[in-house]
Order: sequence, then C-alpha cells, then structure tokens
Amino acid sequence: MEWYVTLGLAVALLMGLFALGVPVFVAFLAINVAGTFWLMGSAGFGLFANSVYDTVTSETLTTIALFVLMGELLFRSGSIDVIFDSLDTLMGRIKGRLYFFVVALSTLFGALSGSALAVTAMLSRSALPTMQQRGYDDRLSIGLILGGAGLAPIIPPSLLVIIIGSMVDVSIARLLIAGIIPGMLLAGLFVTYVVVRMMLDPSRAPAVDDSGGGNWRQRGRALANMAPFSIIIFSVLGLMMLGVATPSESAATGVLGAILVAFYYRKFSLKMAGQALLSSLSISAMIITILACSKLFSQLLSFTGATSGLVAAATAMDLDTGLMLLLLMLIPLVACMFIDQIAFMMVVIPIYAPLVKAYGFDPVWFWTLFLINLAVGSLTPPFGYNLFAVKGGAPSVSMPTIYAAAWPIVLCFLFGMLMLYWVPGLITWLPSLI
Repeated sequence: MEWYVTLGLAVALLMGLFALGVPVFVAFLAINVAGTFWLMGSAGFGLFANSVYDTVTSETLTTIALFVLMGELLFRSGSIDVIFDSLDTLMGRIKGRLYFFVVALSTLFGALSGSALAVTAMLSRSALPTMQQRGYDDRLSIGLILGGAGLAPIIPPSLLVIIIGSMVDVSIARLLIAGIIPGMLLAGLFVTYVVVRMMLDPSRAPAVDDSGGGNWRQRGRALANMAPFSIIIFSVLGLMMLGVATPSESAATGVLGAILVAFYYRKFSLKMAGQALLSSLSISAMIITILACSKLFSQLLSFTGATSGLVAAATAMDLDTGLMLLLLMLIPLVACMFIDQIAFMMVVIPIYAPLVKAYGFDPVWFWTLFLINLAVGSLTPPFGYNLFAVKGGAPSVSMPTIYAAAWPIVLCFLFGMLMLYWVPGLITWLPSLI
C-alpha cells in the first residue's frame, strides 16, 4: 500500500472516531492496536509496550502533572478571588473599566488554567452578566472574553507548549518563554481595539463606572494583596529565565508557591488539597495517555514510510518557504474550528515535525505560531468550539451576536501573527537569553 493511502486512511479513521464522540485516547489506542497488528502481527506488540513505557516514564512529562496541580490549587483554594478583587480596585473609575478588566482577567486566568474553554465558560457565567447589567456592549464584552481566553495556549505556563516540546524534542523552557511577548502583544491589540471602538462610538460603554476603584490607600492594599502571587510568577518563569531550574523544577516550585499563597490567604485545607490532587491526577493521566498513543502513532507512520514519503513529496513540490508556511498554518486554523486542540495536535505534530526540519523553520518560532493558530481556530465562526462555550455560559445571547463579537478578535489575532512573521525576534529574543 502506498504511503499516502496509509496516511490518509489513518487520519480519516481518527477524524471519524473523533466525530463520533470517541475519547481522544481511545481513538488513538484503537488505531494503534489495529495498525500494529496489521503491520507486524502479534510480534509488534513488544514495540507497542516499549513505546508506551518510554513515553510515560519520561521526566519531562512530570511538568504537565505539576502545572495542572498548580492551577487546581489556585482555583480550588479560592486564592484567585483575591486577584479578581485587587484588579477591580486597581482599574479605577475610568470609562469602559470592565472592558480592560476582562482582558486582564481572562489573560491571567487563561495562563493559570491553561484552558481557553474553561476560562471562556467561567467568564461568560460570571463577568458577562455584570457587564450587561452595567450597560456594556455585548459584542465588545464577548469578544474580549474570547480573545483573552484564547491566549491560554500561548502564555506560560501552558500545557500545550509542554506537550509540543515533549513530542518534537525542542527545549520546553525556550518554548514556554517564547510565548510571553506574543501574549502581551496580542493582549495589547485587544486593548487597542477597545479604545478605538469607544473613541468611534462612546455609547458602547458607560460614561463612568462607579462600582470599582478606590483611594490611594485601597489601591496600595490591593497591590500588597497581589504581591504573594509574585512568588508563583518568579518560580515558574524567573527561575527558568535565570537558568537556575528546568521546567519540571520550576513547575514543582510553582506548586509550592500555590500552597504558600493559599496559606497566606488562609484558604488552604487538607480537603481542598486532596480534591486538587485527585483532579490533577485524572487530567494528567489522560494527557500522558494521549501522548503515549500519539508517539506510537508517529512510529507506525515512520514504519510504513508515510513520514519519509510526505517529506519527499513536499520537497518535490518545490514550494516557496512562505507558501509552505502558509499551508501549514491554514490547516490548524480550519481544523480547530471542528475538533479539540489536543486531539488535533496529536494527529498533525508527527506529520508536521519532519516538514519543519526539512524546510529549516526555527522550531521555537514555528511552534509558537502553530499554537496561536490553534487558538484562532477555536474562536473562529461558525464552528469554533469556544463560541459555544459562550453560548453555554450565557444562553440569553444569540449566536449571531457571538459570531459578530468574534470576528474583530480573529482579525486582531491574524494581524498579530503577521507582526510575529515579519519580526521573528518578538518570539525568539527571550528564548535566546537562556
């Protein structure tokens, strides 16, 4: 059987199982078992077992479990509520305050949780009703929730970054740090978009929002309340940038920081810690199982000659580097409208990795752009699944309103990606320092 038939059949079967609602790890496991038996017979299951064992015992994967635990501790302890209240005070009584508030909040929550879907659903249930009650524009409010939450895969600590790093053998520390400037750039574009819209149409926000802010003493207290979170920021990012700790070690210190913060705010309890631990174990086990199955999938593709055939075919097409990059970026943009980000990653990364090497793309730069594309696809109408998270959290909002809210944010993302393409140093500069 020709390599392209094998590749097409494998991808089609996986997509079919995803469409039927089969869990990602089950779909990969079924394809791998069938493929191993078909290609190598019963003797091939030795390879199967060794591949799974090598993956699940990798030290780098402990980073995933530790970052998940850190996020669970922060959310379940309620420590994050302190950040919410402090930001509310620091924003002050300015026109359209809650617009800027939701950008900051969704960006922060997305970074801590790593899940754009979870942040979108949470803010649609909590922040959006408050903004509606105070006269804020639905389209602007929803768009900013989608945009800020969409930064979750980019801003560290990002689980998707760790997954990519472990699959393509690229420094996880460099990939994590690479997302800082692009994340700040995109958040800045969202803020600029809001400011321009309010300048063009002042009616899109209340004249003055008197519900928040405070005097200088209250703002000083708010800053003091936020100060303990600097422990987590330094332990997760600072130690890596200083070259003192590996990603796994910084993740461990991040967990310790989350525990200390919970103690500081008197929100720590053994019951809460137990719940956070059980939840993180469940999530981490699922992710690591998916990774193990995905690695075996890539090995089977190599065994059939699909990987080498794909590289040879791409090289023979003699496409310009820019055109190849555009093609590789369009695929996740479209595909992530329909399927989960992790599911898509598991399918295409084994296919993309040899092409990235063949065309000489900087791996840190390429995979950062790839992650941003995943985010854009998840909020692009009409099928981006984050759009339906908004609908689930705010049933009273119509889908046409949600679609209209999403398009300007999609354009902000695309413009940001063009800037990152024209100025690669925005991605590669910080990683080059470690």
